[in-house]
Amino acid sequence: MNRNVARGRETREHLVRVATRLFATQGYEGTSIEAVLQETGVSRGSLYHHFPGKEALFLAVFQELEVRVVAEIAGSVAGLSDPVEAIGVACLAWIRMAGDPEVQQIVLTDAPAVLGWQRWRELDEENVLGQFRMAIAAAADAGRVDPRHVDVFAHLVVAAVNEAAILVARSPDPAAALPGAQDAFKEFLRRLLG
Repeated sequence: MNRNVARGRETREHLVRVATRLFATQGYEGTSIEAVLQETGVSRGSLYHHFPGKEALFLAVFQELEVRVVAEIAGSVAGLSDPVEAIGVACLAWIRMAGDPEVQQIVLTDAPAVLGWQRWRELDEENVLGQFRMAIAAAADAGRVDPRHVDVFAHLVVAAVNEAAILVARSPDPAAALPGAQDAFKEFLRRLLG
């Protein structure tokens, strides 16, 4: 029984890994279930055992990528004690990650369209909003932010950093767009959080 569970987990991970590469290079619309089956060598029945359709497979890819993004951002702020500095470092890390082809295509280009804007926002809020709220609350505790504004400021920072990342990701030259987006975001945070 355990061997079957392990084999099923390996198959699912293989499907997600291959689909991530395909979605990143060909986009959601350009990636067919047939291409995933061909690249993975997995049977149609096995794929549909794990994922009821292409959108479910995409959601799994998106969620795996979000876990990686959150872990990288958390790593960038490890050891920082100043909450405002941590917010800035985390935001700049996210904007920088908008240059990653997987993040560009899957998270910032296709996800809002495939999952729908509302669902994409809900998933983003589940993954990051609470952490920004805690950091801004810590800044409020330190007297740097009015405590009445913690929740609204958290939403503003998440929305603004996502827009900056989308601007970089959708730019014809993301590498060239990155410095301007980072500079503007630093200025935005300086004005918002002092």
